Amino acid sequence: MSISPKVNKLSGGVHDARWIVENVQTQEAAVRGYLRNAFPGVDVDDVIQESYLKLLKAQTAGSIFAMKGYFFAIARNTAIKFFHRRKIYSDTPVSELSDWRILDDAPDAADIADAAHRLDLVAEALEQLPARCRDVFRLAVLRGFSNAEISQALGMAENTVRVQLRRGMIKCSEYVRQRGERR
Repeated sequence: MSISPKVNKLSGGVHDARWIVENVQTQEAAVRGYLRNAFPGVDVDDVIQESYLKLLKAQTAGSIFAMKGYFFAIARNTAIKFFHRRKIYSDTPVSELSDWRILDDAPDAADIADAAHRLDLVAEALEQLPARCRDVFRLAVLRGFSNAEISQALGMAENTVRVQLRRGMIKCSEYVRQRGERR
């Protein structure tokens, strides 16, 4: 249905209401059906309300010449805008988001490479230890044995185990420090 330029130039409450009843509401059911089928996740009432506002502004400016097509186009564009807004923006303020939604605690490539480098460095340091010290250190650090368990497994006094662990820690720390690691 085409609107004459004379009617489009009218503005004001009574004229706008009559224009909406005569021209827009007759198409509303068809537009609602279209929106439900084309945009199932969008709130149709919100889209229709926003479309009415845009139609009224356009009617006041006198820029509507094919009301039915214009109404469908405005409703479609508004629904797309609402759909995108819903996908991109959240109603939850950033300050209320749980930590898992903000930060990814997974290590990045640099962290993984750094950890691999450190592990290689510690493995090299272990290889530099005397055999007895290396065995004690491996059981304590890598396998989590207590001093008593190491003492029993290797057949040495607990005091000897403590001394060997201390020596191993000092020598490994020196080895790592000499190669530039300060942690």
